[in-house]
Amino acid sequence: MAKFERIVNVPAGSKLILQGNAAFALGVIHAGYHAATGYPGTPSTEVIDRSLAHAQDRIKVGWSVNEAVAVSTAAGHSTAGFDAVVTMKIPGVFQAADAITTTAFFTGRAGALVIFAVTDYVPSSTQHVIDPRYFFASARLPVLEPRNHQEMYEIACIAADMSRKFKTPVIVLASGILAHSEALIVTKEPRTIEPRELPDNLHDWMLMPNIARANYNRVTRERIPAIKKWCESTDLVAETYGSDDWGIIVNGESEIIVREALKIINANPSILSLAITNPLPENRIKDFVKNIKGKLFVIEDGHRFLEEKIRLLNIEVTGKDELSIITNWTPEDVLGFLSDHIDINYTSEKKDIPIQPILRPASICPGCAYKALALAVAKLKRRGKIYAAFGDIGCSTLLYFFNALDTCSCMGASDSIRQGFVLSRPDMANKVISVIGDSTECHAGMDSTRNAVFRNVPGVKIILDNYTTAMTGGQPAPSSPLNLEGQPHKFSLSKAIEAEGGRTVVVDAFDLKGVEKELKEALKLAEKNIYTTIILEGECIREVESKKLIRKIEIDYEKCTKCDLCSNICPGIETDEDKTPHFTSLCTNCASNNQVCMQLCPFDAIVISDEKEKIKDTPPKLTKPEAIETVHVDAELLPASLRVAIRGIGGQGNLFFGRVLSEVALRTPYAETHIVKGDTLGMAQLGGPVISTFNCGEVFSPVPAPNSVDVLVVMELSEVLRPGFLGLLKHDGTIIINNFTALPANVKKEDYPALQDIEKVLEGYKVLKIDANKLAFELGDKSGRTANVIVIGLLSTIKPFNNIPEQIWQAALLSVSPDDFTKAINDLAFRKGRECLN
Repeated sequence: MAKFERIVNVPAGSKLILQGNAAFALGVIHAGYHAATGYPGTPSTEVIDRSLAHAQDRIKVGWSVNEAVAVSTAAGHSTAGFDAVVTMKIPGVFQAADAITTTAFFTGRAGALVIFAVTDYVPSSTQHVIDPRYFFASARLPVLEPRNHQEMYEIACIAADMSRKFKTPVIVLASGILAHSEALIVTKEPRTIEPRELPDNLHDWMLMPNIARANYNRVTRERIPAIKKWCESTDLVAETYGSDDWGIIVNGESEIIVREALKIINANPSILSLAITNPLPENRIKDFVKNIKGKLFVIEDGHRFLEEKIRLLNIEVTGKDELSIITNWTPEDVLGFLSDHIDINYTSEKKDIPIQPILRPASICPGCAYKALALAVAKLKRRGKIYAAFGDIGCSTLLYFFNALDTCSCMGASDSIRQGFVLSRPDMANKVISVIGDSTECHAGMDSTRNAVFRNVPGVKIILDNYTTAMTGGQPAPSSPLNLEGQPHKFSLSKAIEAEGGRTVVVDAFDLKGVEKELKEALKLAEKNIYTTIILEGECIREVESKKLIRKIEIDYEKCTKCDLCSNICPGIETDEDKTPHFTSLCTNCASNNQVCMQLCPFDAIVISDEKEKIKDTPPKLTKPEAIETVHVDAELLPASLRVAIRGIGGQGNLFFGRVLSEVALRTPYAETHIVKGDTLGMAQLGGPVISTFNCGEVFSPVPAPNSVDVLVVMELSEVLRPGFLGLLKHDGTIIINNFTALPANVKKEDYPALQDIEKVLEGYKVLKIDANKLAFELGDKSGRTANVIVIGLLSTIKPFNNIPEQIWQAALLSVSPDDFTKAINDLAFRKGRECLN
């Protein structure tokens, strides 16, 4: 994704490859919005975090403490006459439900108010898959659903104009697939919008019950019909008539999924594509239906909102079954669904894999400040001192995999559930705890803290304070020293909690003995009807300056007894076959705090390094690559499309792999067609399985269809076994496998799939093996970070990718390498990969 500050001023007609969230953010700037706010929530965060936050000279932007506050703040901007957007994920919609439904019935002449809400129907990082369109429709709110990345960019302008024209908030309901994938867009001419003048008074924003009733009637009978009439002639509705006698009605992102599927089977039905689903353009739908002689299908993400609305028009359609669990269509789902109803010349070729891939749950980062608590709680649970730990959303949820958390509910609910449990079972006040992160406490948890004091509910609440909103990428929270604008503020989490009236204790999160001591003490006090909040303070490892991450501890093998205890402490330590421990490149030195592994070792075998005797690695001597001459490639030498799918684990550089491929495509005739790539983000990047896809040419979706991918790349050996992955490969396609294995925390080596079993699964496939991590080490890259570049080098020599000249690959690689050292090492790694087939 391009640096946002570099692209806000690009001229109209510029071609950019942007993440969907960044495309929408750029559209916000170019549409002339004045303000933006929201609450971080995957998959919506990047609209502000990586985009609008870097354009503060063009727009007033800042995070709010939760979604309800954000909606009302944006409503305030709008009331003042300024265009505003508010961002959130779908659970945030329901957290802000009161604010949303109230502002829906303001009728004053104001600035635009646009609510950008992103679905996660998979889900990848959300606790439910509820379809919010029913809620929005009952609030009489127009709902726009962008169909592709270009429309993600353009929809910001359309939504703002609608909001001002019809005096209504407008919902932009974007698919998480679009939000977190990247594609080629073309920019338009930016505009400037002058704020509206203030009215004589703000009585149009008064909603006493009798006024609210009158406004509801007016909105239902006047506003919604006016929008319905308007959408009959808008480009948000599009018909394409095909040669087949059957048709499909699609909405939002499902259009590109359907088109990707139809491309594979060469089907050509008529398609009605909707980017507005409330209200519906009823006349356009009826006119389209008149031209369909065969079956008519509805394919939509979420539940069956669109299908049900169309059925109310007395139109017979075929949609998902009543008990269907499809909430996010894939091309494979589409092909299977259609083949159940009509003959489309498609037969599923699912391969039965007799061995299961290894489980890779997302994990807390090496050196995470939460580790000491995880160890302490797990220990007390084993000893019967703790029955259960109640949790909610955030990095703290990952403590589940260390037996330190038992439940997960919505934001801020952990202590409320604990309180209800204790009120029903008062004898267990000293046997249960709640765990919550600092940003979540500021979001919705503080109400529970106050409730415990108000209702005199004894027990223990633990706030893990890492000074940031960590799970979504480190956005500032009230517990952070600075806000998004870079300004200091006076909020103090510990003082706020103390002011609620309960017993408050602050502990160093890295002090293993201190954490356990205070936890035991608080549990004892719970027997005496005392409510304690323990705040564990320790900076998020991802926010620490790099010099604090350099390992300064080592193993004293004379003291080590090979007890294997340390191998389960952290991914920063692993043991070999005879249980001898070694530090890995993942060790972060616990950010130079009191290293947890050293505290836990019962034999004092982990010690501070002797700097005098420590041998320092000498970085390789590298020569800065020379500038690459521009090379043109004949379009006739290239296939109609290219597709790659890359599987690995978080931290192996899948995102960079995709960036390089995108830059390669931009330097070829594919820039005149389409370029799209998809990536797994959110919790999966924390050690979990990751898939990235890249497609260019005659392509539509970041989600490829079965048997359509030219090359599968496997960066971690066992990841080739993931369900459906091998089924993506063309019959004449190639698999590149990197001979690298990574064992997840708390997984035994004997549970890892045997090499011979994996090789048996791959019999009959064209497989190229490479030990990219070993080759990277030979180049002087001890961390293995250039392994992905070595694989890119190998990919550039394989058909059909070898039709693209080497100079284009090199130019693309250097363009995304940030400094001279990185350019040099990446160039060396790329050339090393190209030599692998020689």
